[in-house]
Amino acid sequence: MAAKRLAQTTINWTAFAERVPENQKLYFLALRGKTDGYLRRVNANPAEPPKLDFSAYKNKVPVAGLVESLQKQYEAFKVPYPSENVTPKINEEEQRSAKEVQEFIVGSNQRIKEYQQRLAKWDSIMPYEQMTMEDFYEAHPELAIDPINKPTLWPHDPQSQPGYDWDAHEKRALEEPEDPKKAIKA
Repeated sequence: MAAKRLAQTTINWTAFAERVPENQKLYFLALRGKTDGYLRRVNANPAEPPKLDFSAYKNKVPVAGLVESLQKQYEAFKVPYPSENVTPKINEEEQRSAKEVQEFIVGSNQRIKEYQQRLAKWDSIMPYEQMTMEDFYEAHPELAIDPINKPTLWPHDPQSQPGYDWDAHEKRALEEPEDPKKAIKA
């Protein structure tokens, strides 16, 4: 009568416990307790329903056809057991996740190589505490002050230099919002 009966759990609880983060151990233990309790309740009942002696009931029940009707219904009753249709979806999700993980690993390895090259550059230059202005200019020509080729006046920002276009600056200031919060709302 009953379909496939599970006598034991198919979950590898040890492997599952290794993957559970520390902050979710209580939830894991609660899940395991509920699962074990359910399995104990299922195993406490027999796999097959008890056999009834309908011939003894036929002699005792005076209503004709009632016992035969109950016998047909009892023997026809099947406990519904859900069909297993989730595993293919899980396998598909697992393959998709594995592909995403591999792509992430490849991208991470590329970023690691790039960052190692950047670190090698920084390891190769002299520490800033020991640099002179000339050393800084050689290491960072785009950031250093060049008094010979591009002389500037103190404080060495674009607005303080002769020939700075204040009209263009004011135009940019009018185009750009003053308050970033207002710009977000607009």
